[in-house]
Amino acid sequence: MEYSNYNLDDNIKLQLYKAMLKPRMIEEKMLILLRQGKISKWFSGIGQEAIAVGVATAMDPMEYILPMHRNLGVFTTRNIPLFRLFSQWQGKVGGFTKGRDRSFHFGTQAYKIVGMISHLGPQLGVADGIALASLLRQEKRVTAVFTGEGATSEGDFHEALNVAAVWGLPVLFCIENNGYGLSTPTQEQFKCEHLADKGIGYGMESHIVEGNNILEVYTKIDALCKSIRENPRPVMVEFKTFRMRGHEEASGTKYVPQELMDQWAAKDPLLNYAQYLRNTDILTERQEVIYKTEIIQEIDGHLKKAFEEKEIVPDTGLELGDVYRPFAYKQVEPGTNVKNIRLVDAISVGLKQSMQRHDNLVLLGQDIAEYGGVFKITEGFVEAFGNDRVRNTPICESAIVSAAMGLSINGMKAVMEMQFADFVSSGFNPIVNYLAKSHYRWGENADVVIRMPCGGGVAAGPFHSQTNEAWFTKTPGLKVVYPAFPYDAKGLLATAINDPNPVLFFEHKGLYRSIYQNVPEDYYTLPFGKASILREGDAISIVSYGAGVHWVLETLEKHQNINADVIDLRCLQPLDIEAVYRSVKKTGKLIILQEDSLFGGIGSDISAMVMENCFEYLDAPVRRVGSLETPIPFAKSLEDNYLSKGRFESALLDLHAY
Repeated sequence: MEYSNYNLDDNIKLQLYKAMLKPRMIEEKMLILLRQGKISKWFSGIGQEAIAVGVATAMDPMEYILPMHRNLGVFTTRNIPLFRLFSQWQGKVGGFTKGRDRSFHFGTQAYKIVGMISHLGPQLGVADGIALASLLRQEKRVTAVFTGEGATSEGDFHEALNVAAVWGLPVLFCIENNGYGLSTPTQEQFKCEHLADKGIGYGMESHIVEGNNILEVYTKIDALCKSIRENPRPVMVEFKTFRMRGHEEASGTKYVPQELMDQWAAKDPLLNYAQYLRNTDILTERQEVIYKTEIIQEIDGHLKKAFEEKEIVPDTGLELGDVYRPFAYKQVEPGTNVKNIRLVDAISVGLKQSMQRHDNLVLLGQDIAEYGGVFKITEGFVEAFGNDRVRNTPICESAIVSAAMGLSINGMKAVMEMQFADFVSSGFNPIVNYLAKSHYRWGENADVVIRMPCGGGVAAGPFHSQTNEAWFTKTPGLKVVYPAFPYDAKGLLATAINDPNPVLFFEHKGLYRSIYQNVPEDYYTLPFGKASILREGDAISIVSYGAGVHWVLETLEKHQNINADVIDLRCLQPLDIEAVYRSVKKTGKLIILQEDSLFGGIGSDISAMVMENCFEYLDAPVRRVGSLETPIPFAKSLEDNYLSKGRFESALLDLHAY
């Protein structure tokens, strides 16, 4: 390894040496503990320390870094207390996840580090969101995000690069090309000569750096960071390096040719750099001994503290309580001035009033800016709030969900319009694995609302008509709202935006322009988890939500002899199941109507809970009515046959007569 002087002060050169030495010595100790069974797993970064240390040293402490599982040097360079890292790796409460996640799957706002999830790709989009928040606040900060050469094959990688390039985001994309994705070599993963070429394809400045040369890494990244702060833009850096141990220790390295191991062993970033410092009389033998002694003492002292920490005793109340960030709901009463408006208008007005109320709220979505969205809900918003806060996005649902999460991490709020709820499948991973789990894992909220135009009855076919709320009601950490009336939609949307937790806000397209109601003109809120009792009766309980509520009311108009309790759930997670219990205990009969296909829907859970908790009050079996177990068809006759609306009346009459 050849080193240039780079006109660096000797103290900086020694600082870089100590910064690389520390993670190496920690790793060597961890490998011993792994063999002793005192930690469960280890992903080694031995041989790659120069990248993590060089990048972290070049960055400002207030700039976010999103590392991977081989970037111990990022955590140590940011001076995280070692006992907290050791507690994290032992699954103890002194770590960052209360034993709920392992190794480097955590973040810490105190040190501006956002750890990875095993799905890898979403963190690139999260970096986009963090950088966007910094850009909007004109903070002149860089966000650095790490990924490996294997993850560059994921769609999230390409989406995130494209978004960063289109929006001119100050993101430093750091690719550690270490030769293997677990056991698959690079020639089986991509065809281009250099991964840096991919950045060029997105119109992005790209560089290739010798990843084992700490001086080259540090000076290059330092120069890039200074440049990006003054001239915000995304930059890709491919670091050529090698993984000297297995993907994780259990996998070994038998699949790697020995000559390749030998070649890279000779390029060890720490040993070569130490020799360079000795040869240039910057590092003395005495200094080396002092540094190693200090690090050993620090490791041993912090390990002792971590080992003495008690094992976690499960507390079910604490586990359940940490799924969501506490939200102190504040009731804002509606004013007396009302206007008769449609559901679509109520959502538009509610969204606009929240934009006025929260100057850190950013709207994201396809065609939502000048065009106003496909349903014109954000029409005129650009003129009112500007393109910075009302942002057209490329067609890349996953990266935009992740970017919304990044905005939240960096202190902002985000509302993303999923153009059609059906398209959420393209952004499913970051919703259920990142937004939903972040608070439970490391105490980070996801202040994100995803608007979900949904529903059938409009002859839009299988890809624009689904009611897919059940995909999310079973995912702990998400809140799911599904209003049926303009009044509810406006008030619940305001609450969703105030709530620091992720909310899926379903809006039925068929109700947008068909349902009118007198709605207060001023801003107001409505609480989550409180059903609306639309009618009261003692003969039968009817539970529904969304368009189903209107189908129920239409049917009862035809059968005025049926004295029914009608419950509009409004919110599916949290669910006001107590309102259902109270009604069933009064009427003895329950029928649940949902537009979704029957199996696995919300009606199944309500039915099961009623059977478990109100069985002795029932005078008849609980009835569920849902749509056919098919995709939703296009032709009107087929769609009418598919929808549960046509089967509800006979089911209601049968149960009423039971």
